[in-house]
Amino acid sequence: MKINRRSTVCRHNPVLTQAHATNTLSVGNGDVAMTVDISGLQTFPAFHELRPDPLRIADDGSRGLPEQQVRPFNVDDFQIPLRTQSSWGWYSTRTEQEFSLEDAATTHQTARGPVPYLDRMGLQRGADPIPDELRASAWFAFNPRRMHLGRLALDATEAGPRIGHPNELEGAQTELDLWSGTVRAGYQLQGIPVEVTTTAHPSAQCFATRIRSGLLRSGLAVSWIFDPQRDDLAPFELPLAESVHWEETSPGGWLARRVVESTTYEVRVETTGTLCLLDGGTRVMAVTTEDELEVVVTLQPVPGPQPTDSPHTFEAVSTAAASAWEDYWLSGAAVSFDGSTDAGATELERRVVLSQYLLAVNSAGGTPPAETGLTYNTWCGKFHLEMHWWHGAHFPLWGRGALLERSLGWYHTALPAAQETASRQGYKGARWPKQTDPSARESPSHIGVFLIWQQPHLIHLLELLYSEGREQGFLEEHYRLVEATADFMADFVEEHDGAFILPPPLIPAQESYLVDRATNTDPTFELAYWSWALNVANEWRRRLNLPVREDWDLIARRMHQPRLMPDGTYAALATPPYLLRKDHPSMLMALGWLPDTDIIDPGAMRATLDSVWLNWDLQSTWGWDYPVMSMSAARLGDMERAIQALLLPSPKNQFLVNGHNPQIPGFLTLYLPANGGLLAAIAHLALAVERGAALPTGWRLAVEGFNTLPRFSGYAVSPHPSR
Repeated sequence: MKINRRSTVCRHNPVLTQAHATNTLSVGNGDVAMTVDISGLQTFPAFHELRPDPLRIADDGSRGLPEQQVRPFNVDDFQIPLRTQSSWGWYSTRTEQEFSLEDAATTHQTARGPVPYLDRMGLQRGADPIPDELRASAWFAFNPRRMHLGRLALDATEAGPRIGHPNELEGAQTELDLWSGTVRAGYQLQGIPVEVTTTAHPSAQCFATRIRSGLLRSGLAVSWIFDPQRDDLAPFELPLAESVHWEETSPGGWLARRVVESTTYEVRVETTGTLCLLDGGTRVMAVTTEDELEVVVTLQPVPGPQPTDSPHTFEAVSTAAASAWEDYWLSGAAVSFDGSTDAGATELERRVVLSQYLLAVNSAGGTPPAETGLTYNTWCGKFHLEMHWWHGAHFPLWGRGALLERSLGWYHTALPAAQETASRQGYKGARWPKQTDPSARESPSHIGVFLIWQQPHLIHLLELLYSEGREQGFLEEHYRLVEATADFMADFVEEHDGAFILPPPLIPAQESYLVDRATNTDPTFELAYWSWALNVANEWRRRLNLPVREDWDLIARRMHQPRLMPDGTYAALATPPYLLRKDHPSMLMALGWLPDTDIIDPGAMRATLDSVWLNWDLQSTWGWDYPVMSMSAARLGDMERAIQALLLPSPKNQFLVNGHNPQIPGFLTLYLPANGGLLAAIAHLALAVERGAALPTGWRLAVEGFNTLPRFSGYAVSPHPSR
């Protein structure tokens, strides 16, 4: 039976009926996004601002990952700030001294000789104490920062109604209409109804709002406000130099040119009312003597391509948004848990629907996304390439690969920087950074620079896109990325006794082994990933009628077998301490998340899943670890665990009313890789069901449009049968 997509989506529209620091909703298009509160605008920023976690103890991580205390989930520990962010808006601070990237590097002795790594930086945040000797590393780690571009807020003239706290909005009913990407808020202020509708243009850098209320005649207003940047500055960073200059461009239209340090951007504010400048130009207020007021805000980087279309109106923006979001929901794949009697089915479907929306808003832009997308800054708003798979793989898995494809151009522009990193370290090919920004410069870190699991990701993502359905031109356009990536991977390994190992220094995806980076060898997941990705790289050559690269083929066939523990389960890596039962259970990713390979035994992986299920410290996990467990279980034919994993009642596996997944109070209050991982896991469930796997009692799953995974390298056969 065909899924009623509109019904399935709209029954999960998030509705806010009371103010809470996490009760926010976002509108956007992947390259720009705005997060609003219960007012339907960005009216109460102080109420939503991050508050320091009183239980946090600053730790630079030099002795290992900080231990996480046993802590039941409490939504009151979290806040989601109100920001407007983009893929293009960044700024860098000034300091009293010039820093050199060389000051952030340490030379490590390896079997191939001395290799420099930018590792002179710990887990410090901007407000933490920074030793003098780490100033250079810290500056390069903290800069550039993603910019908060401004705030669109409900406001009032001096004679207008008081708007001081969200509790003053009586009877609030604020709903995100997922089908049209529109926030509609209704409430009473001083006993008079107020209706607010806010949306974002699907392709332009543009937001629009419409207010309807009798209070507009007595001073209710809407303002665009240039807030100060909210990221903490390190003690050695100078206060930001900021300025704004306005000019009137039309009746009801003003253009601001804002400068933050060396970054300039423009903001065009247009209204059906009249505009006035306040607070030295940091606030422009729209007022009217009518019962309706419309405001449209368009953002533009400088320099940058100038908009060629006419000024936007609220109707034009809302119509374009509604059309684009309907196309989004009607395209690609869909799932429905209709008919399920298990109590968890409705909640799982809610998470699935909201995740699709959040990732299209936050993770579908021209650069890889930050872990918190365009909502607010963590890690200064930089993006983590080991997380790009989690943000973006679901797009081709669900038949919406064009949204992932938007970011491929960045990899082409970043390729020279990745090749320079590899060359500086004595390797061939391109070594992709862990944490970076549009410049593709690697950020100093005592963890990130030693991670290697992001290296095959680009091959993985490109293969997913090809499996979704791409022509020969796609292979020709992106092969140079595949080749450069595979060349580094082939040069990174070392041959020992006829097998190829992954040598130190390295840190596996399970970062618990950071203090052992000088000896860590052969992490289980990365061994399988290396073998699989090099095979895929050669498959690309076959498709292009190029001869097979014998070096890639040899390494793929002779990657070292992963270490087994005495109980027959997989170790995390081949060197002491072999296995720590906390952080990511990354061994599981070697089968399920990753397709079948010759070096992973399904029986040993089944025992490993059993062990993780019974013995892992869930308090120390992250939101995407539950999809990892689910994907392994689905591949092993254990459909009961494949579903249970997605609903495990862990503090790290909670989803708010808006669909966000909080992780760390005072810092990481939402975590989009968990949303992306969930959607990837659903694609694996869909494949297993379509190939005959039986769902647990009480569960029904209708699926349509999942055409990518069955064609993906390594998934051509049915799941391994459960015991």
